[in-house]
Amino acid sequence: MEKQSFGLIGLAVMGENLALNIERNGFSITVYNRSREKTDNFMATRAQGKNVKPTFSIPEFVESLATPRKILIMVKAGLPVDAVIEELKPLLSPGDIIIDGGNSHFPDTDRRTLQLEAANLKFIGMGVSGGEEGALNGPSMMPGGQLSAYKEIEAIVTKISAQVEDGPCVTYIGKGSAGHYVKMVHNGIEYGDMQLIAEAYDLLKTGLGMEAPELHQTFKAWNQTELSSFLIEITADIFTKHDPETGKPLVDLIVDAAGQKGTGKWTVESAFNLGIPIPTMIAAVTARVISSYKQERVEASQILVSKALGKYAGDRQVFIDAVRDALYCSKICSYAQGMALLGRASKEYDYGLNLAEIARIWKGGCIIRAGFLDKIKLAYQRNPDLANLLIDSDFTQTVLSKENAWRLVVSEAAKLGIPIPAFSASLDYFDSYRSARLPQNLTQAQRDYFGAHTYARLDKDGMFHTEWTE
Repeated sequence: MEKQSFGLIGLAVMGENLALNIERNGFSITVYNRSREKTDNFMATRAQGKNVKPTFSIPEFVESLATPRKILIMVKAGLPVDAVIEELKPLLSPGDIIIDGGNSHFPDTDRRTLQLEAANLKFIGMGVSGGEEGALNGPSMMPGGQLSAYKEIEAIVTKISAQVEDGPCVTYIGKGSAGHYVKMVHNGIEYGDMQLIAEAYDLLKTGLGMEAPELHQTFKAWNQTELSSFLIEITADIFTKHDPETGKPLVDLIVDAAGQKGTGKWTVESAFNLGIPIPTMIAAVTARVISSYKQERVEASQILVSKALGKYAGDRQVFIDAVRDALYCSKICSYAQGMALLGRASKEYDYGLNLAEIARIWKGGCIIRAGFLDKIKLAYQRNPDLANLLIDSDFTQTVLSKENAWRLVVSEAAKLGIPIPAFSASLDYFDSYRSARLPQNLTQAQRDYFGAHTYARLDKDGMFHTEWTE
């Protein structure tokens, strides 16, 4: 019996859609899910008549695949991934390839890589972005691990990934956990992007009193500017959806408490460990946390009654345009922070990341796809060692030209009592990064005062300690 060319374990939404994508692009595939009912339902509905082989045990699944076996695991990150790997290991042959396509924490990927290499097996940690639609029609894919393993799956992943004008949205990211690390930072940028858009929405709704139809038109128009992106596009769409029972805009009926699965927190933790400032992403993670305190916030709103004005009294269109410009500048800062983190991680973990290529594969399929990613790609092509996007000539000119609008929005939000933590963090990042002298000279003096931590001087070499009191 002819063997199948690819195997997939885990038929949740992403797994199902990736399986159909792989089959549609000409590769025979075997699927397995722990629940037989899920497999039967998939075969009877979406996979009927396709070159998809269902299996109902791990041994049957492994036996159905041509060697070297190529097995994609699409199960929940953490212990479920380890459990599947442990089931597979004794049944596999040297050179077989296991691919973890979930949002695994990168230290877990490093651990699994070492364990599987010791068993003469190959392992790829592959970030996959694009959600349900991307998985079916072409995601952005970030595979890391042994280069030889990537070469074995390259023909498949280049066919099933999103396609943009300069190639498929997949590339070999780097060794070890590079793929999952890059996906983690992608998600951190996504957190920042989503929070910034939410703040822009709040400024327009609360500050100007915009309702859903006008918000739709505004975001739709913004999507024709330098803000063009998947997240702006879907935001415009959201404002058109009405609740069939009440007739109200559905977004107005959704509880203002956002969930999170952990990748944003992991990004923040890694940035702290590597000493890279990512204040926009930190603000975004914090905003989701404080949003979960819904009942406390409702109670506090009855006690902490502010004298802030609430509504913007100036020229309406000027403020709308200023919010657009402030959003773009803040997005640039969010991506700048993410790319700086990737640059540091590449050196720390010896990933050998190509930041221009990473920007390129994010141009299609993924959640943070945006028009200005092409500018980011070009910036790193001009200077692969670019320390920060803000000092690329293109981005420098853009931010400086919109700086006044950015400052107007942040200052007016403070007057109106509208919280904009990510907008403010982005502007603070810009101002801190462009400052030749910061007030941490005083901080270091304090540290020396109470802990004899010493300090460096501007006018002398070496380290110094002072007895600050007689």
